[in-house]
Amino acid sequence: MPKTSEAKLKYQAAREKTPAEVKARVARNKARRHAIAAGKASVGDGTQVDHIKPLNKGGSTKDSNTRVVSTAKNEGWRKEYPEMYGKTKSKKK
Repeated sequence: MPKTSEAKLKYQAAREKTPAEVKARVARNKARRHAIAAGKASVGDGTQVDHIKPLNKGGSTKDSNTRVVSTAKNEGWRKEYPEMYGKTKSKKK
């Protein structure tokens, strides 16, 4: 895995402190705590809380808008649709 540049690390650190990022992180952590309290997830179980309607698209933090899915399922779309986040799909030989 390539080493992350110092400039990128500084950018990420600054971005994580922005009010919008802090608010989103608080919402994600709250959803995870609710799932653990409800017995749907546990610490270190390899699952993530997925918002059915994403927070950045106007979704709520209510329990009715969340579901517990595996990390592979929640992050797996990136392999299928890399163009959605600025990557190009590699061609298999």
